[in-house]
Amino acid sequence: MDFILDIAEFLLQAIILLAVFLVAFAGVMALSQRKRGAGEDGSVEARSLNERFEVHEEAVRAVIEDPLESKARGKEQKKARKAKRKAIKQSLKAEKDGESSRPRVFVLDFDGDMQASQVDQLREEVSAILPVAGEADKVLLRLESGGGVVHGYGLAASQLMRLKDAGIPLTVSVDKVAASGGYMMACVGDEIIAAPFAILGSIGVVAQLPNFHRLLKKNDIDFEMHTAGEYKRTLTVFGENTDKAREKFQADIDDIHVLFKDFVSSNRPVVPIEEVGTGEFWFGQRALEKNLADRLCTSDSFLIEHLEGHDLIEVRYRSKRSWQEKLSVAAEMAVERGVRRLLKSERDQQFL
Repeated sequence: MDFILDIAEFLLQAIILLAVFLVAFAGVMALSQRKRGAGEDGSVEARSLNERFEVHEEAVRAVIEDPLESKARGKEQKKARKAKRKAIKQSLKAEKDGESSRPRVFVLDFDGDMQASQVDQLREEVSAILPVAGEADKVLLRLESGGGVVHGYGLAASQLMRLKDAGIPLTVSVDKVAASGGYMMACVGDEIIAAPFAILGSIGVVAQLPNFHRLLKKNDIDFEMHTAGEYKRTLTVFGENTDKAREKFQADIDDIHVLFKDFVSSNRPVVPIEEVGTGEFWFGQRALEKNLADRLCTSDSFLIEHLEGHDLIEVRYRSKRSWQEKLSVAAEMAVERGVRRLLKSERDQQFL
């Protein structure tokens, strides 16, 4: 019996090792495929959010209305759909004749990670909107990001600047969090709206890395690094760090912080930058008091405000994924779900 259990344990360990290897291999392959083919394989999709709201409303009305009310409303809807089709034809004709049509709100989503990897999708979406946006049109960006690498979020903010430079009003909605690099993007907007408990701010810079020099020295392991240029490399992971290297590293971080604050000030002059540029963050109402946001409003409320007089069009770029990318994403989601399950009870005790 023990022999069988030993075999079963060995097979289980082998399967786990194989799974880890496959996930790592798929991740490397996915990254290489993404870098090599970013922006090449994919397409921009657009859908009407007006219709989505109508479908949801119909689903509720079908339950709460009696048959007679439903029948009468069905007739009214038939007339409304006929009038809508006529209006669309007139709108298309007006566009051909150079006249203004029904204004539109183009809706974009940015769910940022540490690398701001969604910037490629944002680039394609902005490029799709610019040629078709009219004078009366707007853009709503539903933003969620806790920040990340400077160059990634700097590029993401630059993509939003393209809308601003084209004179297209941009509203940035923060339902959960727009901190650090996320706020760098948000401050480009002509208007920032935030949910009451959304997190905004964190206008600061952080950099950290471990150093294994003493561990290597203790085990008589040498590490050599050769550079050309006094500051080609400052702090290192394996080499011995000097005070001069630390000073240069800190000076670089301070300079990035100054650039960050200058960017916020130039795009949002109402922000008291010396007061809020401390790396702190604030929740919705407090952020409003610091002029980090313009008003308390969720993205859903904003869309409903514009539902009657505007065509709400969600624009999304979808890239084609290889099997390696699909496997990598599935593995990442599985790990994330596992971690969430392990931490769920503790998290529920700590947060509202």
